[in-house]
Order: sequence, then C-alpha cells, then structure tokens
Amino acid sequence: MKKLLFIALMTPALAMAQPASQVVWKPEVLNRVKNGNLNKGKELAESCKSCHGEAGQGVKEEIRDDETLPAIPALAGQLANYTYKQLRDYFDGSRSDGSMTSIAKGLTEQDAADLAVWFSSLPATTQNIAGDRNLGRAEKMVEEGDGKRILPPCFVCHGAKGQGEKMDIPALAGQQADYFARTLSAYKNDQRHNDIYSRMRLIAKQLSDEEIKELAQYYQQLK
Repeated sequence: MKKLLFIALMTPALAMAQPASQVVWKPEVLNRVKNGNLNKGKELAESCKSCHGEAGQGVKEEIRDDETLPAIPALAGQLANYTYKQLRDYFDGSRSDGSMTSIAKGLTEQDAADLAVWFSSLPATTQNIAGDRNLGRAEKMVEEGDGKRILPPCFVCHGAKGQGEKMDIPALAGQQADYFARTLSAYKNDQRHNDIYSRMRLIAKQLSDEEIKELAQYYQQLK
C-alpha cells in the first residue's frame, strides 16, 4: 500500500522529469555486472584503498591543519549495479568529482563491472555514532515518511534495513554519516543531479538540514 502511495505522489513529477544518467539497463549491461570478474575487481581495487579504506569502509570527515577533509563513502557491501552506475556516470559526466571523474575515465565498462562486483562481495561495516543522540525522528521518517510534505518512507526504496533494492537503488546501512549528509545536501541544492527522474532531489528539498543529519546518523549505525 505504501509503495502505491509513493507512486501516486511522485507520478506528476516523474512525468515531467527526464533521466539524469546515460546508463541504460539493457540485458547485456545487467549481465556484464552480474558476471563481473572478482579477481580482476580485487586487483583494480588496490588503488582504491588509499581513499576508500583497506576494506572499503570509507573514511569519516576530518579536520587537519584547519582544513576540512571531506568524508569518503563506504563501498563495501554496496549493490554492484549502483556502484557500476556511479562509475559510468563519472565517466560520461552525469556526475562530477575532481578525483573520481579522472579515475572513472580510465576505466572500461568491464573494469567498472569488475570493481562493482568486488566491492559488493565485501562485508558491509557498521559505523558507530558518537554520543547518545535520539534518532526517533529519523526512524519515523524511514518507517512512515511524512504525508503532509509528500515524503514517502525511506524503506520503500532503500529497504527495511537500508540494504538497497534491485537495479540501482543504493544500500545506505553503514554509510559514513558525513558523506551521506553531504550527498543529500548536494541533491537538495541541485549540486548533484544524476538521480533518475529527480527522485532524490524532490525528496531532499523537503528535508531540513537537521533532518538530513539525523537520517545520516541513523543509517550509519544501522546493521
């Protein structure tokens, strides 16, 4: 029932929006990712460790010498299709980042598939949050959404345990909170726009900055 409500609420916006990615999930693309080479992916991932961590766990935001070093996302346990899509979006310019764009442009479609499958094979890590913050509001948003603001429950797309869903909806459980919050803020401010049919932008624009922080912390500690 909640999925039907989500579709009904979002249909007007979807009808006017356009896809923001050049990745088309044709059978050959799905098969390329599904049959990615783990050994080749592991080999390619050696160069990813310096940023994304030895086990793909990501790195939290850090202040060093009065400079803020932004959080780097966890990749371990992420859905292979999602990671593949992001790498291809960096490659074709649908998504932009100073480091990742140049890295992705050096990867073939098969390289991207191999990397995606490798990271999906790694166990996701649970990231603890500091303090004893009440995340009840975030939990309610995940489970119930907010009908007054036309906000569907997060679980409808991302799963009851933040595990992600088929095709290319990302897993959120264990994601670095600082990175998660920065991502939602980028959607909210139209700085990131590779979400198909503007789904995340439409949702993020309805969230306060405090709600974004609470959702980020909620998913970081989720097992």
